[in-house]
Amino acid sequence: MDGNILKNIAIFEGQDEEDLDLIAKEMKRYEFSAGDILFQEGDPGDEMFVVIKGAVSIFIKDQTGEEVMLAEIREGSYFGEMSIIDQTSRSATCRTLEDTVLLALHADDFTRITSTMPESASKMMNRMLSIIVERLMKTGAFVTQMVQYGEESRKRAITDPATGLFNRRYLEESFDGLVTKAKTEGSYLSFVMFDMDRFGSLNTKYGQEFCDRLIVESADVFREVFSQDDILVRYGGDEFIFLFPGADAKAAQEKCNALCCAIREMRFAEHEELRLSCSMGFATLPEHASTMDELKDRSDKALYQAKEAGRDRALGWAGDTI
Repeated sequence: MDGNILKNIAIFEGQDEEDLDLIAKEMKRYEFSAGDILFQEGDPGDEMFVVIKGAVSIFIKDQTGEEVMLAEIREGSYFGEMSIIDQTSRSATCRTLEDTVLLALHADDFTRITSTMPESASKMMNRMLSIIVERLMKTGAFVTQMVQYGEESRKRAITDPATGLFNRRYLEESFDGLVTKAKTEGSYLSFVMFDMDRFGSLNTKYGQEFCDRLIVESADVFREVFSQDDILVRYGGDEFIFLFPGADAKAAQEKCNALCCAIREMRFAEHEELRLSCSMGFATLPEHASTMDELKDRSDKALYQAKEAGRDRALGWAGDTI
């Protein structure tokens, strides 16, 4: 098997071509159909997998028996690395989401690599352990709560009760992981900041009760305009964050423009004269930013520019002129 197939996998970074070829020869190829179970929580673990084609879902079950998805692993990513480090039992269940091709590295084969290619194995271990620590820090406490308190409590913990969208906590706990995933896969991620124009004046004129309903109906519009893959977050009040995995700056602009149009078309029977508008600023990885903090900062600056330009528009990061 050609080692080039491993070049873009995070744990194999820094390996030379000859070593990648030798590692690839130790790996076995498996093909699965959509819906196949690869392993279940509690099963013995002795293989790590690399996704060459397709996707798998990693999930656990809470106390009510509901499935709680921990991760979706797609082409270019890997999972099950703990199994070749200490051969622990599987801590979750894995199911294919579509027809999938995997490469598997068995613990015994990894041991052989360690003895015959110690420098290469050391590089793999360092990369592996670094990524494991990142994953555990991001998901450990959150997963514990999901399992302990059940699906309904999990939903309450990460969703806004009024709109049903994700809340600020969800964003804080998942954003870094989304950025890491996009960078690892070499894909785009657009980050959008949304404000309803002059919302404070609307509150004063129409009252809090009406404006609370306005926010709920606006969230329904978001769902109509955006796709199921888009991540919609109520950050607070009339402030929302949208994340578009896989969307470059052009696609993000089109999505935001569509939302601007939809917000303008909102009507309310008790206030027929009311016309709404919104302002948005966005930044896209890797076109405009390379880190989570840069995405936030540059989206915020783009939102400020949109407001300064007259509101009722969406603008992407345009460099230091903002």
